[in-house]
Amino acid sequence: MAVWELDDELWFPNPKWGEADGLVAIGGDLSVERLLLAYSNGFFPWYAFQMESQPHWYCPLRRYVIFPKDIHVSHSMRQLLKHSLYEVTVNQDFEGVINGCSHVNGRHEEMGAWLGSNIIEAYTELHRKGYAASVEVWQPSDGPQGRRLVGGLYGVTLCHAFFGESMFSLVPNASKLALIHLARAMEAVNGRFIDCQFETPLFRSMGGTYISYDEYMRLLKKKT
Repeated sequence: MAVWELDDELWFPNPKWGEADGLVAIGGDLSVERLLLAYSNGFFPWYAFQMESQPHWYCPLRRYVIFPKDIHVSHSMRQLLKHSLYEVTVNQDFEGVINGCSHVNGRHEEMGAWLGSNIIEAYTELHRKGYAASVEVWQPSDGPQGRRLVGGLYGVTLCHAFFGESMFSLVPNASKLALIHLARAMEAVNGRFIDCQFETPLFRSMGGTYISYDEYMRLLKKKT
């Protein structure tokens, strides 16, 4: 087991040489080119920006994913969808979503917070290049726009997969609505999986499952 130090060259080590918790490498940058190379090989950056000066690159060998066709929609969520209390959109306010994920409940002030300005700038640039996407949940409002952003999620879109990064809710179940919308949209275009990175109670309740890194990469690299 080892942690590799990256340099200015674009490369990643074999993740099977990394630590048990999935940490494989430290260093490098958050350029579009490096991020695309990372995600196409199962890596993602994750580090406490108030405590660490360099990106930490993780690639767990047990991957927690949701297959779009297997998304679980509970009775209460079906009722919420039926009543159309919220509007769900795609890529209408990426910056609003990523900043919402960063700041909701004061997340950015916690010592272990990872969604700092460097990450926000890097993924916003990925979005400008067409490699990152957001799902927004809106609530009707009396404000000038007639609606306000109350939840959503964002992630990287590559190789017919969606690599989820973060989500937030200002009202109950907004992030669940975003995830259901994402899964249904992916199923409609034969999307392969949603990478959840880690198991959580929410992802488990919505149909998440573990697959091996080898299976993960097989699906990611599959031609058709």
